[in-house]
Formats: sequence, structure tokens, C-alpha cells
Amino acid sequence: MISRTISRAATAALAMATVFALTVVLTQSAHAQTFKVLHTFTGADGAFPAAGLTIDKAGNLYGTASGGGSYGNGTVFKLSHKGSGWVFTPLYSFQPPPDGSGPGPVVFGSDGSLYGTTYLGGLKDCVYDQTTCGTVFNLKPPASACKTALCPWTETVLYRFPDDSNSNPTGLTFDPAGNMYIPTSGGNEYYAVAKLASSNGGWQETLQCPSGGYSVSSVILDATGNLYGVVDGGGAYGQGYVFQLNMSGGCLWNGLYSFQGGSDGGSPAGGLIFDNSGNLYGTTEGGGEGGGGTVFELLPSNGNWTFSLLYSLTGGYGPVASLTMDAAGNLYGTTFGGGAYAAGSVFKLTPSGGSWTYTDLHDFCSSPGCSDGEAVASNVTLDANGNLYGTALWGGDTSGDCHGLVGCGTVWEITP
Repeated sequence: MISRTISRAATAALAMATVFALTVVLTQSAHAQTFKVLHTFTGADGAFPAAGLTIDKAGNLYGTASGGGSYGNGTVFKLSHKGSGWVFTPLYSFQPPPDGSGPGPVVFGSDGSLYGTTYLGGLKDCVYDQTTCGTVFNLKPPASACKTALCPWTETVLYRFPDDSNSNPTGLTFDPAGNMYIPTSGGNEYYAVAKLASSNGGWQETLQCPSGGYSVSSVILDATGNLYGVVDGGGAYGQGYVFQLNMSGGCLWNGLYSFQGGSDGGSPAGGLIFDNSGNLYGTTEGGGEGGGGTVFELLPSNGNWTFSLLYSLTGGYGPVASLTMDAAGNLYGTTFGGGAYAAGSVFKLTPSGGSWTYTDLHDFCSSPGCSDGEAVASNVTLDANGNLYGTALWGGDTSGDCHGLVGCGTVWEITP
């Protein structure tokens, strides 16, 4: 395993046209990592886990597979510790419309149950994507203790998106008042952020803010209720941008930084995270000096935001998921492709004295006989002990095909 130390880039004002490259110095990694596959999907229990994992206080993992299951429409699952191993439990298989199909990530609500969205499967004959519209759903555990090995949770469809241009949701974020903010897409390259509010025992879409024709990432909120995310196209240079969105009284979009497609990167897709000081961190899928995307930081200052390039990745198909930060300020990320075998990777960036050290934690393999998975679209989830968890979209059991692709995907763990 090799680590590379890079000097932090000189910051640039928001309006500057160029971003300075970072100096890269090779150093040796100090610690070995242990990679382990926790579960290999077969299709019957799910296929193609595209989203990241959610962890509860007991260290149990929850996630979704976008396909497979009893009806081929995707599943929700749980992984729990048992001794030194893990037990995989299917929680729900999505049924034919109008139940839902193609679930995205799940999150815990204030009531302790799981919430999520399905991209399709809510209403039949949805004109804009020529299949079906998506849903928002809730999953609750059984009211009484389960006495069997398989004990499905109860699913309730909270909202079915209407047959309009923003009909396909891709995840959700709660605000403190319990409102949902959901990136959506539809036909004719229509993308938006929708706001759903609880109303008379149900849910109602109260506002829809179009992004201008480009895909919107998941969104995060600050303490005052502003939303932040990235758009994978458009902006001043057509390479995507970072935005702030205020939906309290309408749709007030504020572009914080426009990517140029050069050393700063292009096509941001993975969303953003905050640190404890209110600085933003994110990634781009492409661009950068190595052609494999970038990791960047945005620092607020007197109402403006200053862009800083932290690292340029090599190879193609860079990060498509958000970063994760631990208590020490280290950043963890994944790449969809790239890595030693062009099948995806997991990496760590460690700050030290104004510099960052890049550590390659794992390179996924797509060759025959590889069982770790391929194509990482999920972010990294950390537990209390610093262990890392995520999913690989394809691969795993390469002895047969899964709907035309080799392998149905995996859930993995990296221990420090």
C-alpha cells in the first residue's frame, strides 16, 4: 500500500479562473488494512447495491439493493454482528407497482424507523420516463419480537410522485421540522429538488425547485436551513457547480463555485459534507491533473466561499459518492472505476501541517476469480471503532451472470 503526501493548494477566490495544482510527494503507508467481504448478493436476496449503508447505535448496517429480490424490484437488508461474523437479513422485497422499484439509500427518521425512496414503481404509465413514477416509503420493524429467522418489516408508501416532470426521486434528507428534501429527475433532462411536508396524516409536495437541466446530488442542511449540493453540469463553464438553495420562501439558488473541467475537476456527482467549522468537502467524477476526478474544499468567508483543491485522482471514472470524515478530520472516499485494476477503489486523505497524505486502502478487481466486487457507487460508512463499510455495485460471485452482468454486488468491510 502506498501513500502520497500533497501540499494543500493555495486558495483561490470564487471568481478566479484557475486553480493551482498540488505538489505530490511519495511516502510509505504506516498501517496495513484488512479487507473483507461481508455479503455477496445472489439476485434472490438483492442485486446491484448502488447506495451506501446506514448504521445504528448498535453497529447494525442497513442498505438497499436496487434490483433483485422476490419480485426483481430491489430489496432492503440488514447486516448484524454475530460473534466474529455477520448475519444478513432481508427486511423487504419491493413488489410490482404501485409499491416501488429501484430503492435508493435509507435513513433513520426521528421515530427510529427507516425512510427512503424508489426511483420507479409508484404509478403506472409515467410519461416522462416511459415506465413508472417513484415513491417515498417507510419501513418499520415488527411490533412484537420475531420468532423466525426471516421476519420482514412493514413497508408503507408515504407518497407516490405524480405523472409530471419531477417523477423519479433519488434519496431524501430530513430537516429538524421533519420536512423531506428530495432530488428528483424526469424526462427531457428535467431535474429538481422537491420539498415534502407532512399534512393531515399524509405527505404533500409543497415546492419544486428546478436545477436547469442537470442532475442534482443528495443535499445537506446547515443550521439555518439552507441546502447544499452539487449539480453535474451547467454553471459558468458547463462543468457543474456547487450550490446553496434556500426553499423557505421559494427557490433561491446561489452558485458557490463553478468547475472549469481542468485541474479543479468537472462533473461533480457525489454530494457534499460539512466539517465542524462549517467548511464544505466534495468530489468530482472527472477532470483534475490525473484525469480521475478531484477532492476539494470550500471555506466560507464574509459571505463568499473560497475553493481549495485537496487532491487529484488518477485514472478514469472517479468518485460518484460523497466523502466521509472521521473525528480526527481524515477524509474517506471511493471511486467508481480507477484503482490498480480499473474496477474502483477506497482511499483516505489525512491532513497534517497544511498537507494531505493520500492512502490507497483497497483496489477492487474485475478479473475472473475476484470476489471483492466491482464499481463502487457508495460512500464509506464508519463505525465507532473506525471500521469502514460500503457496497460494490457489481462483482462478487463471478461464477455466473446477474441480469447480464457478472456478479450481483457485495457488501464490504475495511478494518484499520
